[in-house]
Amino acid sequence: MKALRCCANAMGNNKPYIAIIIIQFIYAGMSLFSKAAISEGMKPAVFVAYRQGFAALALVPFALLLKSKKTAPLSWILLCKIFFVSLCGITLCLNLYTYGLNYTSATFATAMTNTIPVMVFIMAVAFRMESVSIREWHGIAKVMGSVIGLSGAMVFTFYKGPSIYHSSEKASPKASANHISKGDWVKGALIMLAANLTWSLWLIMLRPIIKQYPDQLRLTTLQCFFSCIMSALWAAVMERNISSWKLGWDINLLSVAYCGVVVTGLSYWLQVWVVEKKGPVFTAIFSPLALILTAIFSAIFFKENLHWGSVCGAVLLVAGLYSYLWGKNTEAKSEKSEQKAESKEESPTLECVSTQK
Repeated sequence: MKALRCCANAMGNNKPYIAIIIIQFIYAGMSLFSKAAISEGMKPAVFVAYRQGFAALALVPFALLLKSKKTAPLSWILLCKIFFVSLCGITLCLNLYTYGLNYTSATFATAMTNTIPVMVFIMAVAFRMESVSIREWHGIAKVMGSVIGLSGAMVFTFYKGPSIYHSSEKASPKASANHISKGDWVKGALIMLAANLTWSLWLIMLRPIIKQYPDQLRLTTLQCFFSCIMSALWAAVMERNISSWKLGWDINLLSVAYCGVVVTGLSYWLQVWVVEKKGPVFTAIFSPLALILTAIFSAIFFKENLHWGSVCGAVLLVAGLYSYLWGKNTEAKSEKSEQKAESKEESPTLECVSTQK
């Protein structure tokens, strides 16, 4: 019995670690399945429309059945704001991301997601939502992390370098990223960076929306619903051939179902739970794991050759991310200690006032 209790306690303590590893596997699968569907000829706009349709269908029942105490009334102005945020952050971002996969690899797409914290930080400073103290070590770490992370993105984009190894098997041109020319690679990389830029802008704009409408499940459902409508209209304009919309029992159906239901549904709930238990820094620290998993699976399934330039860029990206996260975490701890010190200084004053009364 004691052994079983010890095992149960160990499992309970390790649940956040298990959950975050599952999340990274899910994100790695998102890049791989998306790349596989695009490589098989599925149009990017159609892929996004189906993905958002599956996501909306998966979230609507939970949004209707699960009532939250944080639910606030919806006004027309608030609905318009949610629509605009969904247009900029989700619809535009996913279409750019999926279109960029035509010219890059799944590994590159996953690596570029590590630039999002840096972009958000730069935007937050530009909009005066966050301050930077250059005199403190945590401020220097955040700035240096931003510079190193963006430098890694540039190295990853413009410099491939020699191959680390050559795959013994020849992959089909559709499935492999090795046949992509340098010009197309740079084009796809810039599109991918633009997608991350819109996602970062979405995170900035989402902050005031959450304050007005704190029900995160219904807010996510509304955004997916609006994005589904906009993506379907955009895909209808771009792809008028009915054959482009056909789904069979193949990798295309599996990919859109996985990205819509598993990525948007399961990973969302897991991520919210992990953030609640361990905080956002803990969640972000594990994000490079998705890059490693994607690189391994891409080499196995797509026969992608790893290049030294990509490795150097990935190392700079991860180093910049950890530098930024260290600075952010240290800054948060110092702010908490300052608040505790101020509260201790105020408490004796309040006691004196109460005794005088």
